[in-house]
Amino acid sequence: MEKGSLKEKKGYLVVERHADGQAWILHADSAACELSGYTAEALRSASPEQAVKDLEVSTVALGDDRELWILDTADNRRQHIAELERMNAALEEALRSAEAANQAKSSFLSNMSHDIRTPMNAIIGMTSIGLSHIDEKARVQDCLTKIKTASTHLMSLVNDVLDMSRIDSGRLTLSETLFSLSDLIHDIAVIIRPQAEQKKQTLRMEIGRIYEESLIGDPLRLRQILVNIIGNAVKYTPEDGLIQVRLGQRLPDGAAESCGQEGEGSVPDACGQERDGGVPDADRQERDGSVSDADRQEEADRVYLDFTCEDNGIGMSREFLEKIFIPFERVNNTTISKIEGTGLGMAIVKNLVDRMGGEITVESREGQGSRFQVVLPVTVAPRNRGEAALPAGGTVLMAECRDDRVAQTTEYLAESGVQLVRTRSGLETVTKLTEAQYEGCMPCALLLGQELEDMSALELASHVRQLAGNSFPILLVSEEDWAQIEYRAVRAGVNAFVPCPLFRSRLMETLLALVGNGGQQEEARSSGDTDYSSRRILLAEDIALNQEIAMEILSMTGVQVEVADNGREAVEKFEASPEGYFDIIFMDIQMPVMDGYEATKLIRRLHRKDAENVWIVAMTANAFVEDIRLSREAGMNEHCSKPVDPERLQDILRGRFG
Repeated sequence: MEKGSLKEKKGYLVVERHADGQAWILHADSAACELSGYTAEALRSASPEQAVKDLEVSTVALGDDRELWILDTADNRRQHIAELERMNAALEEALRSAEAANQAKSSFLSNMSHDIRTPMNAIIGMTSIGLSHIDEKARVQDCLTKIKTASTHLMSLVNDVLDMSRIDSGRLTLSETLFSLSDLIHDIAVIIRPQAEQKKQTLRMEIGRIYEESLIGDPLRLRQILVNIIGNAVKYTPEDGLIQVRLGQRLPDGAAESCGQEGEGSVPDACGQERDGGVPDADRQERDGSVSDADRQEEADRVYLDFTCEDNGIGMSREFLEKIFIPFERVNNTTISKIEGTGLGMAIVKNLVDRMGGEITVESREGQGSRFQVVLPVTVAPRNRGEAALPAGGTVLMAECRDDRVAQTTEYLAESGVQLVRTRSGLETVTKLTEAQYEGCMPCALLLGQELEDMSALELASHVRQLAGNSFPILLVSEEDWAQIEYRAVRAGVNAFVPCPLFRSRLMETLLALVGNGGQQEEARSSGDTDYSSRRILLAEDIALNQEIAMEILSMTGVQVEVADNGREAVEKFEASPEGYFDIIFMDIQMPVMDGYEATKLIRRLHRKDAENVWIVAMTANAFVEDIRLSREAGMNEHCSKPVDPERLQDILRGRFG
């Protein structure tokens, strides 16, 4: 029963009581009359106790000799008490939940205090050691390397906390930008592979069927999901362990047939296992006819990323699996007590997957390992039909022992009408090339794999270069870190590098560039001697230390830098300069006198030719998607978040100046 109806059925009497103990009723409302069965006149002449003998009565003193009697039926009273008990129980449950949340946050703050102090201790300690050994270059360099590692870890902790805060407040937004799936996966490999190598782990990254590489979505958040999952696998797998990562794509229901795939029944996932259609349940409505034409078109314009990460690490208990996605939760045992983390990573992953309309599932057994599976719908970017092609009917020679790599490459080349010829050893490769030279039918290029029966890939490259000459394209297809082997590879005669996991776009772009360029490398791409001494940059930054850091990093490129201490000064310096004087403006956002947004808007409104075209880059600690959107709306061209990454600054300069 509702609280209002209970209150309406209460009756009220005003009773006067004399010193001799006698009492009579001065006033009775209509509800009191209805409850007692008396008229108002009868109540005023009746004994109060006799009139209400069958009712529940509560009294409230109104003065020395008067009382307010509150009348209610026994049933109403019981219902009212039951309702109050339910409300109290709900309040007690809310209190327990609040106390549990506070306890989790207190535990989180305690863990965070430890986890933040750990890299801070490294930063402060290594700084002190470096200063005390300032004349020992090797010692100082070692200290600086460790300081950089600790700083990166500290930044990841801060980012996790900020991300979780934005998720809780509902302020996390996802961007919709064009990105390359191959670039994304290779970025992830660059981040994760060194961590696995440090623990002597085997990290296998395999690519299944890929329908579309050019996609639209939020690549930063997608990378965050995958790096979190694979990073945890590396973190919680002991040395010499195995981590297997597989990525594939599946088409929506009804779209598979147009691509030569079966549209009904089970579809193999990226792991080679069969799953029913492979799409989240929310997207199965089309089967019962409840999807509109617009929904069908939207479904046709996307693919499903099917990601799996499996390890043979320490695994998780059944109890912890039930709360793995709860914020601040961490496994508490001696096995992982030394592993750093906030307990927020998987909570962030779950929220991001949900926001993207996907699904995440986890299987794990303690002591045996874990398996994470993620399915995410991603929009397909409009296709560029003007793709160049290799000579139809041509051949490419590949020296590789791995059957899976050869099969994948064969499929990629077949789509372009090119035949793959395989060899397993260096001797077999040289023999085939010698025969091809004699017969005048040389292959378009040689692909060198990682594993050969009789020699290393670089040894074979050296022999082939002597045999085939400088114009014959040689490509190295490998999981190696190109930066570490580039010098030796180039000296051996390798023209280009195709990183693994292998994507068709990377392979074909590299092949086309070399075949169309006579096998010659593009020197400009690898040149590090770019001279920017004729370029001028205006740096708007109010904090002296940040000015020093940015100027030092920029000065390494040779650019001329002028500084403004706030937004107003930046506008004045730009306005006072000749047209075309500044090539780039790096603009902080939060500054005194005038912020970066307002300064940018004023610069864009100036009546001069370069006001609309000067390149303005936000260099700020405001690093979220909404901040990037606001900077774009203010008229800025790019966004560079703090702490400033020297490589990011170099990319911006290369993008503008070539």
